[in-house]
Amino acid sequence: MPQEAMSLRNRALGLLARREHSRAELQRKLAAHAEDAEELIALLDDLARRGWLSDARFAEALVHDKQAKFGSARLAYELRERGVEESVIRDQLDGLKESELERAHQVWQSKFGVLPEDAKARAKQMRFLQSRGFSLNVIGKIMRGNS
Repeated sequence: MPQEAMSLRNRALGLLARREHSRAELQRKLAAHAEDAEELIALLDDLARRGWLSDARFAEALVHDKQAKFGSARLAYELRERGVEESVIRDQLDGLKESELERAHQVWQSKFGVLPEDAKARAKQMRFLQSRGFSLNVIGKIMRGNS
């Protein structure tokens, strides 16, 4: 194997040793170090075939790390930004729908803790929860005190 290819493989393994990466994310990081695109694609295919690179495992790790702070919409957005396929995103987020209200309430409780007294405070709390990726339906329930 040529020295350049070995170096590219070592870079890839070093990145994967630190944390899980999506295929698109790893491809973007390694593109500057590859001599040509086919070499990089072949390496990524080999890593995936060996089980060292997995979008499903990456998505599972990201969702596990961030589910306590973010809603499903925000998690889906982050996964899409990292190049994860929609089918993998759906598989990972299907189980979170039941806990969305509970997670949103915990986030709201730690930030605010009391229902808003006026429209300005209500809008602020709603914007905060929306920015965290919770649905308007869930936010409405929290603002009505139905959590």
